[in-house]
Amino acid sequence: MGSERMEMRKRQMPLAQDAPGAAPGQPGAGSRGSNACCFCWCCCCSCSCLTVRNQEDQRPTIASHELRADLPTWEESPAPTLEEVNAWAQSFDKLMVTPAGRNAFREFLRTEFSEENMLFWMACEELKKEANKNIIEEKARIIYEDYISILSPKEVSLDSRVREVINRNMVEPSQHIFDDAQLQIYTLMHRDSYPRFMNSAVYKDLLQSLSEKSIEA
Repeated sequence: MGSERMEMRKRQMPLAQDAPGAAPGQPGAGSRGSNACCFCWCCCCSCSCLTVRNQEDQRPTIASHELRADLPTWEESPAPTLEEVNAWAQSFDKLMVTPAGRNAFREFLRTEFSEENMLFWMACEELKKEANKNIIEEKARIIYEDYISILSPKEVSLDSRVREVINRNMVEPSQHIFDDAQLQIYTLMHRDSYPRFMNSAVYKDLLQSLSEKSIEA
């Protein structure tokens, strides 16, 4: 009996080694130990190497989210005075130089569904303040994805020449990579949106409210 069992076990050993799914150089199912990783065909989500790779993949996403939050979407400012609001009518530059003026103008742009022009301009101003090369590159990528890419719902209107220059410089962006684009959008807002803002309810209501307060005082 003993010799027959030994003979049976010898016959089964090569069959186990040639089991389906065990290609040459690949361990069979029975050889997968607790230290196996995703490179050892276990496809286990608890593998240490996979965990490390997932953590590394998440780092840029987290950093991008934090940097995107740093880009301004609204500016805190004291309420504008009557003198300031009257000055906005003198020139577009005087409107754009104050946070209160930019906020009021942005509120108007939102009614015209062109708020992205102001957001892009503000993001460019924020980028110019950066000195860290890595942060500059990441913020430039975020601005590109949000306002330059043709796939973005917030794409701003730029001519092909400016786009080509930006695309070339995105290989190694500086804090001034969007200067030409920013000037183009500034000019667009000045010529197109600013005259309508001066005749809008947003501006007139604000001016009237401050004028009434001035008289009461």
